[in-house]
Amino acid sequence: MNVKLTPRKKLFVETAAELFGNGTIINKEDARVAAEKAGVPYPTWFKRCSVGYNQFKLPDIDTPTPVSDDTPVSEAPDMVMNLIASNMEKQDLIPSLFEGFVPWGNYSTIKKIIKSGMFYPVFVTGLSGNGKTLMIEQLHAELKKELIRINITIETDEDDLLGGFRLINGETKFVPGPVIEAMERGCTLLLDECDLGSNKLLALQPVLEGKGVFLKKVNKWITAKAGFNVMATANTKGKGSEDGRFIGTNILNEAFLERFAITIEQPYPTTVTEKKIVLGSMKKYGSVDDEFATNLVTWADVIRKTFYDGGVDEVISTRRLDHIVKAFTIFGDKMQSIELCVARFDEDTKDSFMDLYTKIDAGINVEAVDEDLLLDEANDSPEESPY
Repeated sequence: MNVKLTPRKKLFVETAAELFGNGTIINKEDARVAAEKAGVPYPTWFKRCSVGYNQFKLPDIDTPTPVSDDTPVSEAPDMVMNLIASNMEKQDLIPSLFEGFVPWGNYSTIKKIIKSGMFYPVFVTGLSGNGKTLMIEQLHAELKKELIRINITIETDEDDLLGGFRLINGETKFVPGPVIEAMERGCTLLLDECDLGSNKLLALQPVLEGKGVFLKKVNKWITAKAGFNVMATANTKGKGSEDGRFIGTNILNEAFLERFAITIEQPYPTTVTEKKIVLGSMKKYGSVDDEFATNLVTWADVIRKTFYDGGVDEVISTRRLDHIVKAFTIFGDKMQSIELCVARFDEDTKDSFMDLYTKIDAGINVEAVDEDLLLDEANDSPEESPY
């Protein structure tokens, strides 16, 4: 049956089509769900589309339906925003709890900020694989607060962040981006790997000031709900990477960085804490070996000290220890697991790391396994002849 679709009816039909398929047959319960998601009253008019007992056929929306003359033009952006808002309400954006996670370091500091409910942008920096992102996610999981994570790249622009026009069911509509979703939900926005971005991140200037943002594409001002905050993680402090370890990181605009209230430097955990983390991973994967955990943590600690002294160019991260534990669960062989997980390094570094672990596993006193030994082995290559 042909039904003249007013803007409200059309919004219901489009939402139902997204849920159940364009032109499909649905029942009263399906109609109730679609109406609730679209943010419109239950469609009593829908009974005219009956094709049987408790069966109703959705009108085909392949072709655009004209908006009635009595609908104010100003309602159009609101209709789109209502559709997106109702979609957000159906989603649960609270991160899942990570089995074996160990709170440490700046965990309590960031927890206080989240619990305060204040808008207080935080910039977290530190070497790769030391748990920056995981810490923020697990804090939100513990506090049951929603988190929207955006992985920043050099290609990330205003359209990706604030939203843009998309083709939906044959029509071009403005779809708000993740920043707007976070603002409207009053949740935390996580800009992950922030230093990989470009100057296009400056579109977030007003957002970082807590003043809201103007969507010029739809002529609409968005104000954040209470509880909204912005956090960013990065391997650098936004000043680029001179040693080339983090290729692709950029020098971020000083005005952008200045809008973050505090910067938290995240180191690698202490050996005591890291052993708890490694044992937690072992329990999660089902292969607990206390001696192996101790040796891995000691091994990683010696390598890091050598790295900080400038002796080697690579480091064993906490994340890589987790990779080794998982490999050990799969293969059941310690040395094979370590070798597979350090194979990404150059041959000399890989061999020196393997040799160091062999010595530690053999029970050699860690004090005797001086960092100089690792340094000598990493740089042990034949001199080139001057002729």
